[in-house]
Amino acid sequence: MIDLQHINVKFVLEPQEGIDLGRLIPVFHGWIQEQPFPELLIDVADYSHVPSGPGLMIIGHEADYSVDNTDGRLGVCYARKETLNSSNQERLKQAARSALNALKRLEENTALPGKLKFGGNEVEVVVNDRLLAPNRPETQKAVEPEIGKFADEIFGPGAYQLTWQPDPRRLLGVTVKANRSLMTADILKNLT
Repeated sequence: MIDLQHINVKFVLEPQEGIDLGRLIPVFHGWIQEQPFPELLIDVADYSHVPSGPGLMIIGHEADYSVDNTDGRLGVCYARKETLNSSNQERLKQAARSALNALKRLEENTALPGKLKFGGNEVEVVVNDRLLAPNRPETQKAVEPEIGKFADEIFGPGAYQLTWQPDPRRLLGVTVKANRSLMTADILKNLT
């Protein structure tokens, strides 16, 4: 059994042209003032000038939140930095709920009407720890039952496909693509 720590979960957004991530800077600064999440939020970092890069981030003590554009795939991402003393399933669900709560806040933000919307069927999971989870076929095989159980809760048993990141130079990562689309609130309900 591999101990999955430092889990990143990204909910891929609907394709959008010409989105200005700069409009999110005041929203993210507002989150730092409000502290609406359990993690301590510290600062905003703007990497939107980097093509297919990390986008716009809220740097936190225990975790970072971002509107990430890695690989040209825009999404809302939660990246856990501190370890959690819980099961792999609890850690996966915690990261997913955190990303979904941020996504829900962005979708409901009246200053950004219709700008950010979850595509409803695609989630990326990355383990940001090369020592615990090197990106090798044997690691993927060992982790697949945990990812499958997690994906079953989100989208329903067997209602998805898993695509693993093949490049061993990259972090261990998998894309979960569902056969149907769900709303953000529905997935949150599935993870309770």
